Amino acid sequence: MAANATWAIESSAINHHECCEIEDTKSSKIALDHSELRGSGLPRIVGNSTALRRVLEMVQVVAPTGATALIQGETGTGKELIAEAIHRRSDRSKGPFVKVNCAAIPAGLLESELFGHERGAYTGAVARGIGRFERAHRGTLFLDEIGDLPLELQPKILRVLQERQFERLGGAATIQTDVRMICATHRNLSEMVEERQFRADLFYRISVFPIELPPLRDRPEDIRLLVEHFAMDYAARMRLPITAIAKEFMAACARHSWPGNVRELQNFIERSLILSEGPVLNGSLPQFTGMATSSAPVTLEQAQSSHILQTLLRTDGVVGGPNGAAARLGLKRTTLISMMRRLRINPGATPCAAGALGCQQ
Repeated sequence: MAANATWAIESSAINHHECCEIEDTKSSKIALDHSELRGSGLPRIVGNSTALRRVLEMVQVVAPTGATALIQGETGTGKELIAEAIHRRSDRSKGPFVKVNCAAIPAGLLESELFGHERGAYTGAVARGIGRFERAHRGTLFLDEIGDLPLELQPKILRVLQERQFERLGGAATIQTDVRMICATHRNLSEMVEERQFRADLFYRISVFPIELPPLRDRPEDIRLLVEHFAMDYAARMRLPITAIAKEFMAACARHSWPGNVRELQNFIERSLILSEGPVLNGSLPQFTGMATSSAPVTLEQAQSSHILQTLLRTDGVVGGPNGAAARLGLKRTTLISMMRRLRINPGATPCAAGALGCQQ
């Protein structure tokens, strides 16, 4: 017996697409309107929950003002998309949108990457290099993971914000710049200020307009739309004949907490499509009920090792960077590497291969 459900949102910023048929293995069907928050400068943002609406309302408010915005939220919540939406809705939308991931660039190279360098400024600088601030002139510079910005560079960022000028590395000429800055982080900058890991004056300057992104577990009503969106998108890209999604598969996805947020869900749907057979998406589900527990006594060291290994499994062994294990665990990359050495953990190891707790051989 067919059951119909429609997710709709009354907004001119929504485009309604063709219905996507979703069916389970028993042929019961659900028809869903594919609602995607697009248009009006809102790129690739899918959902209609109250929490997401609130964020988008804040985007509409701050975008035309030119104010510095600080986007905060867990890893995988879509901070870059919100930053891009602010840029597209602003008066600078025709200018460049330049992105810098402060955690992905080595500290020794970050200054040159941001401000540029003159020829001969350092070994290997055989030509003048233009930095991101110059590239973003009359546009927007997005500093992702600004919580990982080295302390020695923070006064220079503050100067650009206040005086709109800087010098290239190894240069004497002062360069004027017209850049709007949007920052993002998954870290608690207030705590970092108290611990003297982040300058208070820079924190107050970048947090003129803070935007807090909700984790996916706080907007469960968006999961079904996201599953449908990613399934349709990846099926088209990979030219897979997927025409339906199993009802049990969709229900299980809706029940999962998704600690990696939208990015984890996206990667899971892509993997499921690759492994799917036939026109119905009904792949292996994540371990929603948790790992099996061991009857043996658990020491603190065993628990730490197991948690680190499980995180490494989710990141495919990647330790650093915004999506790495260190970021998910809320640790500095060097701290995590030190713990892994102490616990004798190989970054490429999987939990079961390394004998982690709760793995079933």
